[in-house]
Amino acid sequence: MQAGTTTTIGPATGPSAPGERTCGPPGGRPDLVEFHIVDADTTAPLSRGADGILRYGNLSPALTELLDLQVHAFSNREAVVEVGGGRLTYRELWHSASRVAGGLQEHGIGYGDRVAVHMPPGVRWVQAFLGALLSGAVPVLVHHRLPDELADRVIADSDADFVLGAPDRGCGATRGDARWVAGLPDAAAFIDDGAALNDLALLCYTSGAGASGIPTGVELTNENLLSAIRSMVGALDLPTDGMRNLVLQPLAYASGCVDQLLPTFAVGGTVVLAQEAAGVVEAIAREGVDTLAASARILGGLLPELAAGRNDGLRTDRVIRISTAGHRADPADAGDPGPVLARDLGEVFPSARQWSVWGATETSGIGLALGPTAGPAADTDGAVLGFPFGGTELALCGPRAAAGHGELLCRGPNVTRRYWNDPQRTADRFTGSWFHTGDRVSIGTDGLVRRSA
Repeated sequence: MQAGTTTTIGPATGPSAPGERTCGPPGGRPDLVEFHIVDADTTAPLSRGADGILRYGNLSPALTELLDLQVHAFSNREAVVEVGGGRLTYRELWHSASRVAGGLQEHGIGYGDRVAVHMPPGVRWVQAFLGALLSGAVPVLVHHRLPDELADRVIADSDADFVLGAPDRGCGATRGDARWVAGLPDAAAFIDDGAALNDLALLCYTSGAGASGIPTGVELTNENLLSAIRSMVGALDLPTDGMRNLVLQPLAYASGCVDQLLPTFAVGGTVVLAQEAAGVVEAIAREGVDTLAASARILGGLLPELAAGRNDGLRTDRVIRISTAGHRADPADAGDPGPVLARDLGEVFPSARQWSVWGATETSGIGLALGPTAGPAADTDGAVLGFPFGGTELALCGPRAAAGHGELLCRGPNVTRRYWNDPQRTADRFTGSWFHTGDRVSIGTDGLVRRSA
């Protein structure tokens, strides 16, 4: 990803449009510098639209159509495995999810409705998520570890019509006095195939609190999701020969659902899910895992046990691909030990190539990447974030932007168009098509993005 990268740096031209956020003094030109970075090695079919955003030209019309094609191509392969729980082939998963969709339809849920998915990650979570998609509704991802009061506020904020919860919470409609039951809705199989690229496909909540004191909903369209999937498949060079991806990132986050679960399905791979450290060791030992996806913090916490397992004969050499996710440029927020983690991972997984991917919920969890190594050898302070990929373009905002230092801005086919039900925050965080990440970085003449004070 480092090879063949060229950079042209120049200030944004023309006056700011009415209503656009300016980085400089009120009434002046935006203090915004665009970094036009082109990866000469890319073969992605990207072209610039009338709005100035790079877009993929041959995406499926909707996420459900892409998944339907893969189900038929890989019907007998295992799609999802829960360590200590169930496992389903693509055919079994699609059939069970379509029955959940049929059950939701019987409850009056259909196109454009909101269905909250609020349960621990596992086979049941995947069935519920896909069932909501197939019903034509918009899944709302609610992290299962949120305090009950905060989870309820997120569900209410999303205007969810139905909740698919863990058995102890139950499933049921949020309006009226309908009885909640432990099991997922179940009826004759149903698939809504009327979605389009610009339609809202997923509502994913950020971890940062919005003006209302709760996480803010980020609207992701079919195009956002499909673009992120295409980008991740290309960036990590995912094979179609049956990869088995141990996903440790929360499925309620874009980094877990959009950037790992869905790309794995897109290449006919198997998603392996484990809840505890012992489950991770068992997955590596018994499930033929060849790919590992987690945040730096999760991997850092698991390394001592994995190193001990390797010393006791655990075959960690079977893992040939590791993807590490990061979300903030502030190392205090990320808890990212940088090159130290990469070195330790290399000792525990000697056969694995390593990628690191940086993004935000607003960018569908992607944006910058390094790989297939841990990055430049000179990265002794862990400051390197990566190069833009997958149509993501960068800009800097601030008085030192022209010198390569400032607030990082992103735009691309993976970037949300707005927040849910929060026009003020949308106005505050967007300048035209540019999303203000709030992260302070520097961009070198080679396009490499680093954290800065």
